[in-house]
This record gives sequence, C-alpha cells and structure tokens, in this order.
Amino acid sequence: MSILTMMVSNKEFRLSGTSGQWVRGTKYGFVLLLLLALVSCKPKEDVQLRQIRDIIVDATSDPLLRANAILYNPNNLRMTVKKIDMEVFVDGKKAAIIDQQMKIKVPANAEFTVPLEVKLNMKEIGLLDAVFAVIGGKRMQIHYKGSIRLQYKGIPFNVPVNYKEEVRIRL
Repeated sequence: MSILTMMVSNKEFRLSGTSGQWVRGTKYGFVLLLLLALVSCKPKEDVQLRQIRDIIVDATSDPLLRANAILYNPNNLRMTVKKIDMEVFVDGKKAAIIDQQMKIKVPANAEFTVPLEVKLNMKEIGLLDAVFAVIGGKRMQIHYKGSIRLQYKGIPFNVPVNYKEEVRIRL
C-alpha cells in the first residue's frame, strides 16, 4: 500500500467529514485558480508610445487637432486598442483632453498607428500665445499623460502613458 493511500484511509488526514466543507474548499480553490489565470493573461511588456506625427490643426470656431500616434507592441500577442484617455499639456498648461473609443487591431511585435482627434482648449493656452508661437517658430513642450486601454482575449487592461516632446511650430 502506498503512503498516499494510507494517508487518505487514515481518519486524521481526511477532511472534517462533511461534504459541505469539501465543496466550499473546492470553490475557493477554483476562484483562486481563475484569478491566477486572469492575471497571467496580461502581456509581459507594456505597449509603448513612440511618437506623435502628422499633426494638423483645424483652426475653426471649435479648434481640432488631428494626429497619428505611433505605438509599438513588444509582445508576441495580438491585442485590440479599445480606448485612449489622455490629457495634453502645452508648456505646462492643460490644452486638450483625448477621450476616444475605438477598436483597432494591434499586431504582435510591430509598430502600429492610432489616429487621434483632439479638441483644443484655446482659453487655457491663450489665443495670442498660440498665434505668436506659430509666427515666431517658437518651441513648445508637449506632454501627453493618461492611459491606453487594451484588450487581450476579452480581458481589458490599461497601459499608462507619460510622453513628452518638444515641437517647433512654423507656418
């Protein structure tokens, strides 16, 4: 007879005898295993914001900035971008909020482009400052801060973004 068989047959090693406790223990074990599986589904490395390019400003009554965000997925997993939620600061002043819902497929181990549409807050930046910046070719510090919501196999997760760049604005 094996040691395991002797331990199971011995009353000291049996569960307390009621099947309710056994079922409760099994439920807790299942929940723990499920949580462990969900946590392990997150990619090993965060998606990286590499650059913002092709910036176009539509200076109508409701100023709109259009650009392309170049991101990189360093993982072997394909994902989906679900939402972008960021604040844009120009020279330390809050200039815009990006709040876009989308469904863009992200290839594994590759760069990909996400189109952005941003409503500019000209009151915060100051219309006169913006005009002089464009005419004078002034350098402006642009800071993007927020998160990108991704989804992998139905499980959503957020990737933080904290990206700064200096841009020279010219006509």
